[in-house]
Amino acid sequence: FFLLISGHPHFFNQQYGGVDYHSLAGRFLTEALNTNLFTYEVAPVFVLMENEVLRGLRQLVGWTEGDGIFCPGGSTSNMYAMNLARYQRFPQVKSQGVWALPRLSIFTSPESHYSVKKSAAFLGIGLDNVIFVKDAVPFLVSCTSGTTVQGGFDPLEHIADICDKHKLWMHVDACWGGSVLFSKKHRHLMKGVDRANSVAWNPHKMLVAGLQCSALLLKDTTNLLKQCHSANATYLFQQDKFYDVNLDIGDKSVQCSRKVDCLKLWLMWKAVGSTGLEERVDKAFIHARYLVEQMKKREGFQLLSMPDFVNVCFWFVPPSLRGKEGTEDYQEKLAKVAPVIKERMMKQGTMMVGYQPLGNKVNFFRVTVFSPLLSQKDMDFFLDEIERLGKDL
Repeated sequence: FFLLISGHPHFFNQQYGGVDYHSLAGRFLTEALNTNLFTYEVAPVFVLMENEVLRGLRQLVGWTEGDGIFCPGGSTSNMYAMNLARYQRFPQVKSQGVWALPRLSIFTSPESHYSVKKSAAFLGIGLDNVIFVKDAVPFLVSCTSGTTVQGGFDPLEHIADICDKHKLWMHVDACWGGSVLFSKKHRHLMKGVDRANSVAWNPHKMLVAGLQCSALLLKDTTNLLKQCHSANATYLFQQDKFYDVNLDIGDKSVQCSRKVDCLKLWLMWKAVGSTGLEERVDKAFIHARYLVEQMKKREGFQLLSMPDFVNVCFWFVPPSLRGKEGTEDYQEKLAKVAPVIKERMMKQGTMMVGYQPLGNKVNFFRVTVFSPLLSQKDMDFFLDEIERLGKDL
């Protein structure tokens, strides 16, 4: 079914879709060259390219200096940030392990990405400590710029004030929302990001750079990334090489083998420029606004709230439930609507869009509109199709 092809404009299911053809050319090249990005001697051009692309992304954050690395996905970027924050506060953890540390805690939003909990479990901090715990030592505040479901942005300036006061590592998970930094019109959503210690950003999402393309950006200039993760393998990272051994970037990573993800973004950025990427971001906001305006004109579409970003969350209330909001079993019946509509669209192969519950809110649809292939005609089709598939429920 074509709905399974993420490049189709009617694929609204996740925060990726479509692919930039310049980026795709980069993927062809890296696969053909089969280059491993751990030392300068085996990947000289790509090592320099990664450094240059990371520098460009850091400048958009507002940092003139810093560090960074491309990671295999945003979840890994968030885990790196957590590990770096812990290492900076308690460097003995690298040699002595977690038993040598006090009980640690992490502050984050209830709507933050699930990778915060996964990282806490993986690093031995524990799921129960991703909250405020009495007598625990807080060491990390994980903010979110562009929450997965509703597209919310944390108030970074206010959080930065608290982190500065209490000397906490401030991490911004901007995997979804970071691309607003390209837009002069919308970058205000991330005001204060320059005060963070680390930022995770996935250009493979809103910028359609092609999976996978995930960057971790650091304000740090003390080589913390290498200090935290290095194992100094002498067969690979000899210190008496004839070139600058700082170009052997493999010891910054917890991986050994690492793909050349930077080329996908570098080629795309060179081809369309910052202005072209800005236009993509602004176009996505225009489509989201159009979709919301059209929903307000149609009976049966109920927004959870006015979106700040390009996530549009809504219930479709079928004719049989309209006007019955106060009845005892209304919520129970409404919860069953989205799964049935989703089943029908998948079996008929017309489009793909996700649904989920959230807190005390029963199943609702979440549509993300950002693919460069989208037009207003696709927005109209989306609404028509939801109505067609749900009109008899």
